[in-house]
Amino acid sequence: MTLAEIALLALIGVVYALALPRRWRGGALLVLTTLGIFWLQPPLPVRWLDYSLPLALLVLVGFTWLAARAPTQRVTRRDWLTAAVIFGVALALTTARYVQLPLELTTRPPESLSVALALAAALGLALLASRLPRAWFLWLMLAVLLTAFILLKTPVLTMAVTRMLRISAAQDPALATPADVLWLGFSYAAFRLIATVRDRQSGILPAMTLREYITYALFLPAFPTGPIDRPETFLAQLQAVPGLNTRESSRFAYAGTRLAVGAFKKFVIADMLALYSLNAVTAPQTETTGALWLLVFIYAWQIYFDFSGAIDMVIGIGVLFGIQLPENFNRPYRQRTITAFWQGWHMTLSAWARAYVYSPLSRSLLRRKRKPSPDVIFILATLATMIVIGLWHAVALNFLIWGVWNAAGLIVHRFWTQRTRNWYRALSPGRLRAWHGAGVALTFVFVALGWVWFAIPDVQLAARTFLRLFGVTS
Repeated sequence: MTLAEIALLALIGVVYALALPRRWRGGALLVLTTLGIFWLQPPLPVRWLDYSLPLALLVLVGFTWLAARAPTQRVTRRDWLTAAVIFGVALALTTARYVQLPLELTTRPPESLSVALALAAALGLALLASRLPRAWFLWLMLAVLLTAFILLKTPVLTMAVTRMLRISAAQDPALATPADVLWLGFSYAAFRLIATVRDRQSGILPAMTLREYITYALFLPAFPTGPIDRPETFLAQLQAVPGLNTRESSRFAYAGTRLAVGAFKKFVIADMLALYSLNAVTAPQTETTGALWLLVFIYAWQIYFDFSGAIDMVIGIGVLFGIQLPENFNRPYRQRTITAFWQGWHMTLSAWARAYVYSPLSRSLLRRKRKPSPDVIFILATLATMIVIGLWHAVALNFLIWGVWNAAGLIVHRFWTQRTRNWYRALSPGRLRAWHGAGVALTFVFVALGWVWFAIPDVQLAARTFLRLFGVTS
């Protein structure tokens, strides 16, 4: 989000907290969420796509809720009212095609009749899908979510999708680029939806109304950048609807502080560091090894301040809406080991991957008749988890290498710890402090080296840059 968008959303949060009666807040948050995903979606060159993608996300969330309902949960009158509100907002936005609205929430949308017919078709399909056995419906939605994720995260497939969309919109397919399908917020929304499907299959998902489910999946402050909250934690706060009032000035101060700190980290420190950090342009232009190392270290801090600053602002805005979102960073570059680093970096994504990749895979391997050794299970589960985290950014070779790099660090650390535990316990206090300091430095260098593959998408250039850091030139 831009600074202007953040400021406007914070202002809306203050009005929401102070001016809205308690009984209106749930409905207001639903309307705000629906409008917001259209508002935040950037304009796209493919005709009607920046309107169609947010609408498709709302429909996808509705289908997933229908599949992930509690076994005894019926579609109530309130759920139908929620669907009507969403349909009404979506249709109201199509009036931008005919009249100039005071606030541009979307660019030129499709015709109102076309949207109405599409929504009617989606509703009919949802009614048919609801007749499927619940287990089949859940697996179907999981397959749909994963397929959409792979299509959007794999550049070759994204190009094919973009060409098809351009052809259907009577536009030149030769101009297609992966950026034509920039679906804002889909990555985080998809992981939240996948979590609810898997939790329902495990029987641990709390019952949620359609309004609660949409608000959880698309909560506007966390929609573009996370963090990924747990459904039961979010639901408990949403149902409490604490809001804010003039007597709770400490919460306003907390929200304001997080916003100010986050804005300074992201728009001042990170933007300043970006002028000097590693990227595909600066890497080949740097002549000395020392200067190249400096670029790598600057990039490590740039990505931290950029991302953690965004999360600070998200948490501050969330507080204004009565939701305390989870922390995503806990001093990651001050950790002594790579394991501790991943317990403090993008913590909600790491927790998601542990819960839905590492743990299920480990349990599956343990249930095998000829189960592997604990070390083999750890290696396979860790490798799979870090590869998923890497490919979550994009299904590309550089992110695959980045995931494997971090997995290798976690695996080596595990075996090192197992074999040096007694030696470590016998260290004197002075040597222990020195070892801790060395651990912090070594962990930072290892993580920073991994960022090379993150900062430079061109794998060949990234590999040359990596080797040049150690004095190897080709």
